[in-house]
Amino acid sequence: MDSIAAARDSASRRAEIRAATKTVTELVASLWQVQGAELGTLLGEFDALAAVACGARVAVVGEAESRGEIAASQAGSTAGWVAEHAPTLAAGGGAGQVARLVRECARPDLSSVQAAAVSGQVSVPTALTVVTEYARLKPRLREEAAPTVLQGLLDMGIADGPKGVRSLRPALLAAHGADGEFQADADTAERLVSLSRPSTDELGALTYQLVLDPVGAAALEAAIGPLSVPVPGPDGERDSRSPQLRRGQALIEVCRRATSAGDRPPSGVKTTLMLTMSYEDLAARVGAATVVGSTQGGSLIAPETVRRLACDANVIPTVLGSRGEILEQGRSTRLATPGQLAALWLRDAGCSFPGCTTPAHWCDAHHLVHWADGGASDLTNLALLCGRHHSVVHRDQLIGHVTHAADTGVVAGAVIWNLIPGSYHRRDDGPPLHGDQPRGDRLPGGQPPGSPSLGDPPTHLTRPSPDHDEWDNPAPNADSWADPWSSDEQPTTGHAGGRLSLPIQRWPQAPVSPRARRDGA
Repeated sequence: MDSIAAARDSASRRAEIRAATKTVTELVASLWQVQGAELGTLLGEFDALAAVACGARVAVVGEAESRGEIAASQAGSTAGWVAEHAPTLAAGGGAGQVARLVRECARPDLSSVQAAAVSGQVSVPTALTVVTEYARLKPRLREEAAPTVLQGLLDMGIADGPKGVRSLRPALLAAHGADGEFQADADTAERLVSLSRPSTDELGALTYQLVLDPVGAAALEAAIGPLSVPVPGPDGERDSRSPQLRRGQALIEVCRRATSAGDRPPSGVKTTLMLTMSYEDLAARVGAATVVGSTQGGSLIAPETVRRLACDANVIPTVLGSRGEILEQGRSTRLATPGQLAALWLRDAGCSFPGCTTPAHWCDAHHLVHWADGGASDLTNLALLCGRHHSVVHRDQLIGHVTHAADTGVVAGAVIWNLIPGSYHRRDDGPPLHGDQPRGDRLPGGQPPGSPSLGDPPTHLTRPSPDHDEWDNPAPNADSWADPWSSDEQPTTGHAGGRLSLPIQRWPQAPVSPRARRDGA
């Protein structure tokens, strides 16, 4: 294509951009004409368009920089040139962010980050966070691990944004750091633990400043978690206390019970801290242990710290691949045993319903095939569900199944839910509960033809009916009931709204998105 034809083609495409901009403006002005069912789809289309447009700005600035157009202009810097031609980036530091990203990604080893930003897979702030975290980690990594770590950071950025990228540092150091790097951070964090003396305000309220390392935080959350769940009133009304108030009162209660117990452990409080670690890593003093079951689930503990904690009777270091007791109980017992509940905490890490991040100690053990229908109290027929989703599963008659994982160092595979209402009656383990409901054709994984994928978010979830079936059993030693309708913010675990999907030793190539684990990936 000669230069004249290229110029005409460029002018034609720019005219199309202007026409598209006009179309979007007109559509926004006439949104009242859009059908309600189409609004969500329209929002997704606008979101995709915005991502492409943001990536295109990065590409244009990179092209102008490489051609020398910016240097030949009257702008004093790349950021100034961007602000001049993209006014919406002039405020808030946006122009400087784009300029910095283009400059940083000129390095060959960061070309994948630039490509992700240009394609709209990641935003400019997320791409810069990836670049910053990679620069901090690279000197501390084993030399051959640098490309894997960069890809892991980028994958997490695509899945969870800047916060997820920053939270991944301990996991990547544990898996790919040079000898002693992860342990050095753990030792430093332990030395930073502190509790200030209180300061008093005019009302007499006292303020403390508390700094904890991951081990201390996990122990604290294991202690206060069960006591900080919402408690309904005598007539079933929701708990009016804020999450902060509940947590503060739970801490006071833990301290009160500890001081009144003397040499005896406080009764009725689940203060046990569960850790998991592969035998090979524990023996070689590499890798990291993973906290499971509490709101700190997913936190990583250095190997030497695990060896020290193993002397604590309130810490259970579970060596993956070992079997401490027989967990298959058949139908001789209706309720899950403490050992099975511990295994469920390890396997599910929290509510197994897709997209839910409720921690394990707020969950119930649910029989996938109900006890009354012949379901066994075995791990292959049990799954953790929070109060809300336990009621949803019974209300909508949903079926789930536990995948039969290969020998990968976990107790069992993931829990996969069929979110089609009535799927329980079409399960594969026997005849339908009601004779007039046909089993229906089945696809691999238990889905009827034409049904959405199991990873699709449910669109039919509403407030469950109070007339739900009997719940199977509560979490161990729970002394309060979680309000399933509470609008309080649920605690997140590990990083950015969810737990890491696998123990760190199982994803040496790239971390798995926490959302993917919730969808059964």
